[in-house]
Amino acid sequence: MKIETKYIRQAGNTLLHTPLLNKGNAFSASERKQFNLIGLLPECIETIEEQAHRSYVQYSTMVSPMRKHIFLRQIQDTNETLYYRLINNHVEEMMPIIYTPTVGDACQRFSEIYRRNRGIFLSIANKYSLDEIINNAPNQDVKVIVITDGERILGLGDQGIGGMGIPIGKLALYTACGGINPEHTLPIVIDVGTNNSALLSDELYMGSRNQRISGDEYNDFINNCIKALTKRWPKALIQFEDFAQTNAMPILQRYKDQICCFNDDIQGTAAISVGTILSAAKKTGKKLSEQKVVFSGAGSAGCGIAEAIISQMISEGISEEQARSQIFMIDRWGLLDDSMTNLINFQQPLAQKQTIRDDWGIDKTQQINLIDVIKAVNPDILIGVTGVAGLFTKEIIEAMAAGCEQPLIMPLSNPTSRVEAKPSDIINWTKGTAIVATGSPFDDVMYDGQKFPIAQCNNSYIFPGIGLAVIASKAKRVTEQMLQESSIALADYIKDSGSERLLPPLAEIQQVSKYIALRVALKAMEQGVATKLKPEAIEAKIEEEFWMPEYCDYRRIAS
Repeated sequence: MKIETKYIRQAGNTLLHTPLLNKGNAFSASERKQFNLIGLLPECIETIEEQAHRSYVQYSTMVSPMRKHIFLRQIQDTNETLYYRLINNHVEEMMPIIYTPTVGDACQRFSEIYRRNRGIFLSIANKYSLDEIINNAPNQDVKVIVITDGERILGLGDQGIGGMGIPIGKLALYTACGGINPEHTLPIVIDVGTNNSALLSDELYMGSRNQRISGDEYNDFINNCIKALTKRWPKALIQFEDFAQTNAMPILQRYKDQICCFNDDIQGTAAISVGTILSAAKKTGKKLSEQKVVFSGAGSAGCGIAEAIISQMISEGISEEQARSQIFMIDRWGLLDDSMTNLINFQQPLAQKQTIRDDWGIDKTQQINLIDVIKAVNPDILIGVTGVAGLFTKEIIEAMAAGCEQPLIMPLSNPTSRVEAKPSDIINWTKGTAIVATGSPFDDVMYDGQKFPIAQCNNSYIFPGIGLAVIASKAKRVTEQMLQESSIALADYIKDSGSERLLPPLAEIQQVSKYIALRVALKAMEQGVATKLKPEAIEAKIEEEFWMPEYCDYRRIAS
């Protein structure tokens, strides 16, 4: 492979303290002389693989996931190329450390474990200086932005600026899985206060010490932040992350047709869920449009998955009315029906007709609970997006197995502590008949002498490929059809690979991302939201854009 030459001005300690440029002991003898590094580094000159080996030896001495997370973040903040080489070498082992489930703990302890600045903090206190703040960003040519306001971090609730751990982690996956050059990424947290009393009373908390702003003040600030970002980087992809239910869908609806953006909690989770369901359908031989789906959790994530399933069912040839009749949404008030007056606007199209009570012989005053729906419907698929640990009891899982020969059960809540049911329990309670996909990573389950693989329904199978597609095709929007294509592409990849697993091994994640990127880019071109290229040209562009963690050969520019 040809080594890229890069011309830079930094030298001495400034160079060693620039994470995107630092090579540590891999600086050559000539580079050490050119850049005034002689004596600042040990005499030994190493390859990046030798550095990665030393780092892994050090990493392996760490006992707790949090210590490992902190160690990896320190490498990221000192030598980003080495950080990504290390992750690439151990992606299956390290992904749960840099993202879920460990990132949840890291967000809760963000101020406690804070070491060094990364990304941009857009604080309401500086609302009149947004352009200036954004111009302070260390990365100039930004192509992918992940942004959160920290109000609904995983299933952990309001973490204030601790939510910064999510954009940092997501962008690490964009690079490790989707080959997005870290030089072109930017994590952002919007600091509008926090309603987490524990944080407000924590002497170490580093965010604004006031209750969250809301209403028009909140919406105006978000709008001004997006305006400032798109003014500075008009072609960048913006991914919204972990906004509260009351804000997530309105923000998405406001911007999805104006800028290149998507909400990963709503649309990314929907895309990976549909891809997983389509993969399971290929194994069971039953089309998605022939199946009934029950949701426990009717927030923005659950409703986003439901709408994506409905779109896929319609594409398979059934009517929208029929597709919606096969979706059952259960929230804290029980089964959603159209007689309820407290439904949010995005829940209303997913409510069953109230006449279903007559069909099931249930009184109008009685709440229809999850177990009631399962026994009445005999669903094929059960999806949990509640954040309520242990919600799927033995009675519920056994009812699923009684009504379906091979049920697909998907407890998707993150982190692991919030999962609706443990895979081992599901396999045991169904006597090995269930197919299981979870949001957090779990080991495969042994039952009756047989190994049952547990698929992690991880958004990282989807969003890195979408980001790569947007960059390679210069897409101006992320459309629902592009997202739907990512789901179909994922299921096709699994089928083409001949794997017996529900989802590909994480060791193949880069190949998966390229495969999805090609399909999504072609769909974007078909829809007229991207530059028109021939398939072979866009495939070559994807390869060209795919960044790999290799050191460049440096030449010094005179100051």
